[in-house]
Amino acid sequence: MKLLRQMMIILLICSAGEVIHKLFNLYIPGNVIGMVILFICLCTGIIKLEMISEISKFLIEHLAFFFIPAGIGLIAYFDLFREDLAAILCITFIVSIAVMVISGWTVQALRKGFKK
Repeated sequence: MKLLRQMMIILLICSAGEVIHKLFNLYIPGNVIGMVILFICLCTGIIKLEMISEISKFLIEHLAFFFIPAGIGLIAYFDLFREDLAAILCITFIVSIAVMVISGWTVQALRKGFKK
């Protein structure tokens, strides 16, 4: 019952993000808005970490499972992007490196900020 309650909290926040996205016709996806809402709720104490910790741990442990449909979709439509495969792989590599570098810089900046 505890996991169900925690999942409902996550789903309600995600749904709120989707509703905000649809109501205001925003360019930001509803799931991103939901994550921002969850972050704000956690920072302000509206939602305590204990209220969602078990379901969060479960979802993170099984994160790879959620990528299976996307992988199958890529395999199913491989013919559509075969011609541009080299460009797609190059862009994917460059963006992956950029994300790692920017994430590293952000973590280092935050660590320095919290030490002061």
